[in-house]
Amino acid sequence: MSKQYCIANDHAGINLKKYIVDYMSSKGYQLFDFGVNQTASVDYPDFASKVCIALQKKEFQYGILICGSGIGMSISANKFKGIRATIARDYYDAYMAKAHNDANVLCLGERVTGNGTAQSIIDAWISSDFLGDRHTKRVDKIMGLEQ
Repeated sequence: MSKQYCIANDHAGINLKKYIVDYMSSKGYQLFDFGVNQTASVDYPDFASKVCIALQKKEFQYGILICGSGIGMSISANKFKGIRATIARDYYDAYMAKAHNDANVLCLGERVTGNGTAQSIIDAWISSDFLGDRHTKRVDKIMGLEQ
């Protein structure tokens, strides 16, 4: 199955979202956009929920969320059953989040992440896969905390 992505942002993540959509499109990926394109203030939990509900319904495999810091989106996303959202600040964070923790939502902050760094993070996250093996037990324990 090909990887399917969706993306959302609040008012503080418009420019980084556009960059990521353009970059991933240039690599042949398509993203469904649940985000906003105007600078009027909106509430990030509303947009995190759109992505997380779509993942729960299995409409997409992976989501990307962007706000000013990535923190609010990450906290919001991790409230949803089955979601393993991570903030990544560099290539290593993004790789490890997917390879060891099977992260299905990547959270970024436009105010703290430049385009070049975002490109590196996206490259790591979309090109890596969950390694399974000893990490499966750990991810299962994480998911068991939802009960």
